[in-house]
Amino acid sequence: MSEPVGGGALLTPWRGTVLPEWTDYNGHLRDAYYLLVFSMATDAMMDMIGLDEAGRAATGHSMFTLESHINYLLEVKQGTAVEVHTQVLGADTKRLHVFHKLFVAGTDTLLAVNEQMQLNVEMSGPRAAPFAPTVLPRVQAMAAAHAGLPRPGYAGRSIALPAAQQRRD
Repeated sequence: MSEPVGGGALLTPWRGTVLPEWTDYNGHLRDAYYLLVFSMATDAMMDMIGLDEAGRAATGHSMFTLESHINYLLEVKQGTAVEVHTQVLGADTKRLHVFHKLFVAGTDTLLAVNEQMQLNVEMSGPRAAPFAPTVLPRVQAMAAAHAGLPRPGYAGRSIALPAAQQRRD
């Protein structure tokens, strides 16, 4: 399901179909399940950098989500085949900034986007820690491979009403 680390192409860490239990009374994907899909893509990306089950056991490290933003762009119906494409926006020795895009599988129909800040955590604390020596080169390779890609339009957004609107309400 996933593509190798490196190269300049976006990763495709997750593919699946919108299940009936993920939908509401209108047959639309529920809000929480968008995050589930993006979370599964993050888990697959963790596998790619060496934080799969064996890597977590060997290093004693995992990743925690510090922040997550979702933009819902189009409705997603039950039974729709979807895929997530992932871009690494940045990384340092402890953090990974990723941007997921949810598409109808095999098309350029963008359904939703998700921006996440992930933190490497040493689980015995738990506390923030640098990526393990076996993981850091993979993180750096992903970040370097994506460094020349255009920044997604929805990246870095925040939620706020325009200042004029806030004064009127």
